[in-house]
Amino acid sequence: MASKGFADRLYRGEANLNIVGRRKMWFAIAGALVLIAIGSFVFRQFHLGIEFAGGTQFVIPASVGTQEEAQSAVARAVESAGATEEANIGAAQRVGNGPDATYTVRTAALSQDQASAIKSALVADLKVPAEDISDDRVSAAWGTQVTQQALLGLGIFLVLVLGYLIVRFEWRMAVAAVASLLLDLVLTAGVYSLVGFEVTPSTVIGFLTILGFSLYDVVVVFDKVQENTRGITAGASQTYSEATNLAVNQTLMRSINTGLVALLPVGGLLFIGAGLLGAGSLKDLGLVLFVGMGLGVVSSILFASPMLAALKDREPRIKSHTARVLARRSSARSGDVARGERTRTPNATPSDEVPALAGSTPRPGVRPAAKRSNTRGGGAGNRPSGGQKRR
Repeated sequence: MASKGFADRLYRGEANLNIVGRRKMWFAIAGALVLIAIGSFVFRQFHLGIEFAGGTQFVIPASVGTQEEAQSAVARAVESAGATEEANIGAAQRVGNGPDATYTVRTAALSQDQASAIKSALVADLKVPAEDISDDRVSAAWGTQVTQQALLGLGIFLVLVLGYLIVRFEWRMAVAAVASLLLDLVLTAGVYSLVGFEVTPSTVIGFLTILGFSLYDVVVVFDKVQENTRGITAGASQTYSEATNLAVNQTLMRSINTGLVALLPVGGLLFIGAGLLGAGSLKDLGLVLFVGMGLGVVSSILFASPMLAALKDREPRIKSHTARVLARRSSARSGDVARGERTRTPNATPSDEVPALAGSTPRPGVRPAAKRSNTRGGGAGNRPSGGQKRR
């Protein structure tokens, strides 16, 4: 018989990865990462783009040389115009490819006279026509409006998600899903802050995009949890946490495969488009999507399901069921020890014995062995002796 693959063993519960049982460790790791992200928000803060912080941007043809040369040319022009302290020059970004490619260099807000003086210095330094260099001033008010609209959209999305999950599942699953979603957003923002990429409208779009992906993976896992735990209190063979852990094992390969398929094009956008081809406008969106989608898969497995189990274990009905299951196992183990120390008497009946299966903790997904029925006849001890009279 061919050996079973790891995915098949996961689904059948034979791999038995104890993810939910180690929830305290996952919660501690998540808490530490959140503290690091908050520390980055406070000390490193965010590198706001010109759309959010306001400022002036200069567009230079890419034919002048490399990005570093374009940035150095702007720095020299700013110095010649006497606006070095106010400029706060940012890194040059390449936009487009081919003969029409340009470099965009952003500075802090400058007056119209300063911008005109810098443009004239660039024309003289780079030896390009004046019409090939442009300067634009952007107000921070536009970025403020975008931020307000994004926060409004996030609030409406969370309310709708809570309502849907409460109707589809229950409020504990809704709380666990939203907590996982918020964790995903905070950690993604922390990575963005640590890396130091500019916060642009593409960044905001990326954050709104990962909301749906993170929620999708959580709903898939919770649907399997609901299937495994339906009517669980009617029996006494498995706790709610064990059934949840089985659901995580069964959906683990699906979550990993879905995440990898989604991350491949996003990784191409980030590493090939922004890294190799130099499309700087893509890196803002690519980083948010790549980190957010990856964290969404991880958080749905290591945070959302353990959080759900922790909330359910506080429910009185589930708490009493867990106590009953553990008491049954403890009693069965005690009976196994007692049977091992005594000798069975000839007058003992089958009802005095406890099945061996009752004393063992069930492996998730493994079917219990069938009970042996006590049949009469067929054995030598049940046959009437030759000296007995048949009635």
